Amino acid sequence: MQRRFERKLIRACLPFFLLIACVAPAAQTEPVVQVDSVLTWSHPAPWFGGFSGVEVNADGTRLTAVSDRGRVVQARMVREAGRLVALELEENAPLKGADGKALRGQMRDAEALALDDTGQLYISFEHDHHVARLAPESGVTTPLPRHDDFAGFAPNAGMETLAAHPDGRLFAAPEGGGPTSGPIPLYAFDGTAWTIAAEIPRHGPFLPVDADFAEDGTLYLLERTITPLGFRSRIRSFDLTAPGLGEVTLLTSGPGQYDNLEALSTWQDAAGQTRLTLLSDDNFFVMQRNEVVELILAKPGVEG
Repeated sequence: MQRRFERKLIRACLPFFLLIACVAPAAQTEPVVQVDSVLTWSHPAPWFGGFSGVEVNADGTRLTAVSDRGRVVQARMVREAGRLVALELEENAPLKGADGKALRGQMRDAEALALDDTGQLYISFEHDHHVARLAPESGVTTPLPRHDDFAGFAPNAGMETLAAHPDGRLFAAPEGGGPTSGPIPLYAFDGTAWTIAAEIPRHGPFLPVDADFAEDGTLYLLERTITPLGFRSRIRSFDLTAPGLGEVTLLTSGPGQYDNLEALSTWQDAAGQTRLTLLSDDNFFVMQRNEVVELILAKPGVEG
């Protein structure tokens, strides 16, 4: 019954979806979002895929990603005149616990990465909801203390987003149960304990899947929803110090415009432009792909 309803709904809404897809680029809220690169990343290894978290280094030459099948990978980002044209896999390792043993089953379900200003990587997990320090070369993870709320997250709706603030704090948010389940709690870790630092409003069917902070403290939130015509993505920005959090919608994609974008990293290029690097989770499904999308946030009136 539910699927029959969804099919009827999508047929009724199809003209609206197509209209949104056509007009979205002209209706973007400042700053202007420019799509700089879209490519597919592939490798023959059977473990390759399922990427759910990503971090790009300060100069955009190296990428670290984690998969929900328990693997951390590092790759060189090949660029031509600044534009990303390829990724070359360099290193990979299975994720391990603090005892050095490989994580198994649901315990290896990594969902997000964060990189702080000291170069320390952090990783978040679903099912066994927690955040840990990560040594990417070995794959060893060392858990941080947990907030009491973490134990109450649904098994597959936990720590989807993780971001390191320039002031050194870690921020994390759960995917949550649905668009009507209230605002998204944003947890902050100060090195000792987690507290709820803010609540992000939900709008529509989108659920949070990753986030990252820019150098100026702006939080960029990647969200996703699934329709019968494919995945849709949305990116919002927030100023956690502003009244109402200074919410701005930067991008809303049409159905199937991109694959299952689940990971986001923000960095600044040599020209001073803020770039967002996005990575998709192919779910190890032949009809999907590991897609890399790179966006430039251009200042109003500046040509790309």
